[in-house]
Amino acid sequence: MSEPAEVVRELWNRIQARDWDAAGELLAEDVVVDWPQTRERIRGRSNVIAVNRNYPEGWTIRVLRVLQDGDTAVSEVAVDHVDHGTFHAASFFEVRDGQVARGTEYWVDPPTGDPPAWRAEWVERY
Repeated sequence: MSEPAEVVRELWNRIQARDWDAAGELLAEDVVVDWPQTRERIRGRSNVIAVNRNYPEGWTIRVLRVLQDGDTAVSEVAVDHVDHGTFHAASFFEVRDGQVARGTEYWVDPPTGDPPAWRAEWVERY
């Protein structure tokens, strides 16, 4: 498993399985993951695993797609949470030597309200 898309898909599978040791094997020791929407940076394999391990129970990850361009894999996932609805994430991962070395993830909270009325004539709700 050396293709970046394979590494990223397997990382999500291992996180979903809560197999933290196996998930850690797919992260470089010095991995850095940024979450721009909250201006947080997670440094190091152990911290990335700890954030995921300690996320409140009741979630399921659905991998919607994984695309690859060179050493970068982009994933789109939906995370269904029994208490909070469905979160979506677009994640951009740089993979080196079969491990994620860097990531930038854009997480979207579940909808909390109606969209603005000004654009209603051009869009449809789903």
